[in-house]
Amino acid sequence: MKKKGKLLIPAILGVSLMLSGCTLTTKDEQAQSKPSSEQPAGDSSRADIELLAMSSGEADVNIIRDQLTKNGFNVKLNLQPDYGSYKAQQDAGNYDISLSSWTTVTGNPDYAVRSLFKTGGDYSIVADKEIDELIEKASTQTQGEYKDTYKQLEQKLVFDKAYIAPLYISVKSQAFNQEVLKKDSVRLSKSRSLPWEELDFKDEGKRTKDPIILQSTLPTLTSLDPIKGNDGSINIINTNMYVRLLNLTDDDKLTAEGSLSYNFAIAEGNTDYYFILRDDINFAQIKDKLAVNTGERVGADDVIFSLLRAKDKNSVPNHRTYTLHEHIKNVELVTDPAVLESIKQSGSSETVKSGLEKGLGAKISALVSDKKQANSKEGKYQVVKLTTTNPFPQVLNYLAHQSAGIVSKKQVESINTYDVAKFDVNKDTPYGDQNTVTEGAKYNNTLFTSGPYILSYKNDYEAIFLKNPAYMAGTKHEPKVNNIKIRFIKDADSSLSALRSGEIHLFYGVLETKFDIVKSDSKLSLQTMPSNAVSYLLFNTKNREVAKSADLRKAVLYSINQDEFLAYYKNNKFKAVSTVSPIVQTGLELKADAGKAKEFLNAYKAGKK
Repeated sequence: MKKKGKLLIPAILGVSLMLSGCTLTTKDEQAQSKPSSEQPAGDSSRADIELLAMSSGEADVNIIRDQLTKNGFNVKLNLQPDYGSYKAQQDAGNYDISLSSWTTVTGNPDYAVRSLFKTGGDYSIVADKEIDELIEKASTQTQGEYKDTYKQLEQKLVFDKAYIAPLYISVKSQAFNQEVLKKDSVRLSKSRSLPWEELDFKDEGKRTKDPIILQSTLPTLTSLDPIKGNDGSINIINTNMYVRLLNLTDDDKLTAEGSLSYNFAIAEGNTDYYFILRDDINFAQIKDKLAVNTGERVGADDVIFSLLRAKDKNSVPNHRTYTLHEHIKNVELVTDPAVLESIKQSGSSETVKSGLEKGLGAKISALVSDKKQANSKEGKYQVVKLTTTNPFPQVLNYLAHQSAGIVSKKQVESINTYDVAKFDVNKDTPYGDQNTVTEGAKYNNTLFTSGPYILSYKNDYEAIFLKNPAYMAGTKHEPKVNNIKIRFIKDADSSLSALRSGEIHLFYGVLETKFDIVKSDSKLSLQTMPSNAVSYLLFNTKNREVAKSADLRKAVLYSINQDEFLAYYKNNKFKAVSTVSPIVQTGLELKADAGKAKEFLNAYKAGKK
């Protein structure tokens, strides 16, 4: 992934791992109000509603509770101390509405809905044929065509069916110590995670001996296998440990810059996509807690293996990201340059071959099947062709996601020897299991990483990452600093204190209510931009009254006053309709309406008689 202090999934924007994808809000002292005196517990004339949230989302919980109370609800709070406890309660169905958030870390609208609301999606509890059809229709359309389709989707999702109640769009923010870090080395991107390879000290003499210290709230890592996790605990980590075919610019444009590809090209028809691979990246591994060059080049066989397993739901147990890649039909090696010469690029008279050759020092003289034989100086390259099940240009955004990170075919196959259908968590240890990198009896680091850094080891206090010694050496993309350390700090207030005291160098996910503190500290620099993170209420769809009654859900929906959230956060939030809102402006708007809330609540009560 990515929410801000809310829970849910990928990219949960703030998981404060200075990540992207995905932050859990932290408690703000201003939010520590006492339960509203307006809430008459046990009043049978009112409707009961149970709100599930993490204690870190207390500010929003208080606002929601008061809004619902004013509109005829008895609000029962189910506050959990951490994400694990929250998720357990959610999985058990112990809620009517849960405080949730989602960060679209790929910059495209399909990602904002597919996993969340499509029947069978990785994180979806919604099963609605009309919603499914609109998601699929929009996925085949170009940017100029899909606006109306996403408007129809928002209308069904929010106003007609009330599967969610939107709260706000967040600002993306980070603060760093400008006395320690070079200002121009610290990037803030709308979607992609912070590129660690660009981070640098003002004092370049520290590059080899001192670590750059970041922070995260989550010491438990879902998985270091990129396809098995899509949440704030690992988004930024896996993004920096595994190279991808493509990246996103800071403003969400697709680019080959800093990726495994020199260039990419889309063929006519928008179903075939071509990538010409770099030949200057080897996998790194850990020996005696030090990073070493495996001598194994990252090549086409690894790309094909990685992407085919990414789309296969059954390639690993508990596959968390397969729906992001389900439009991949096939991935294969191209060995005949004449094929590239015979195909035109989409919307262009130029050939795919000319598109792949742009900016290369040597034109294509040969395409090789053996990655060891690739030599860009001699014009010998590897080219990979990806074919989609139907025209789907947004597939490229998914290839820039951390779940499309390139793993070592040889290493993963040597580790994952278990039968997926009979996987036993008590005896089988899959590739990327966090226990294998955690100090203790089970430590046995088997990672092979293709990105700029590799995790050496972790404990409950910190995680230590080391530079991949064979990552684009001698280029501008070679990592500047040898060591990256992530400190695990459980809340945002403590993280901000650690930043101000110099214990950490960068803090991702500064609360909007703390911006003034950062601005007043001359050591610190604050970076902000509108994000792709949306906070919302998710309704339970099983075994609860809200699952059966659209009227009850709509009574909640029209009780939500987004202006009150914007006021509390000093207008550092923006209005939302759905998770698509930061990417596609549909023109729809949710307006609080006490009259409608009462009308729908009365309709619900009448239906129960």
